[in-house]
Amino acid sequence: MSTQQLGVAAGWTRTSSAIWRRWPAAVGLLGAAFVALVGPDRETLVISLLVALTCYLAAAAVKVRRVAWATIPIASALVTAGAFIGIDPWLMLGGASVVLIVVGLALRASRTALAAQSLALVAYGGVGLVALTLGPVAGGVLASLVLMAHAVWDVIHYRRNAVVPRSLAETCIFFDVPLGVAVIVLLLT
Repeated sequence: MSTQQLGVAAGWTRTSSAIWRRWPAAVGLLGAAFVALVGPDRETLVISLLVALTCYLAAAAVKVRRVAWATIPIASALVTAGAFIGIDPWLMLGGASVVLIVVGLALRASRTALAAQSLALVAYGGVGLVALTLGPVAGGVLASLVLMAHAVWDVIHYRRNAVVPRSLAETCIFFDVPLGVAVIVLLLT
């Protein structure tokens, strides 16, 4: 192989490696695009927000960061099961959150981490639930804004490399902001 071919191969490897390192951003963008194309509404945004908050709480409660990733399908299954038996998703995820807090206390999880995640759930989740009481446009805009505001929480955890894996925080950033912007644009145009 010539020196020029080796240089091209090395450049391609660096490029593909750089792209591969950004897989969480790609996952977040693909998820946001899927939700935006399927027809987002304020309920979907609030469920997405509550699932994300539950992921953070679960990781803090059991003191295992990778549990946050596992919580996504578990929380989604809870929402789906609730729909089959006629229980609102907010009640299913709220109940799961109470269980996680109790588990965290029993496992002697960091009180600071558990309290911070619980307060974030109440604050962000509370604003999200308020969005459900508003009309479709106002509620959709508020749900979008709170979802985008949650990206600040993601950035804090990404920078500190705390509670959840950086990959999850990055995925959430690239899910929350584009989806929130897309929904606002769709609602206001």
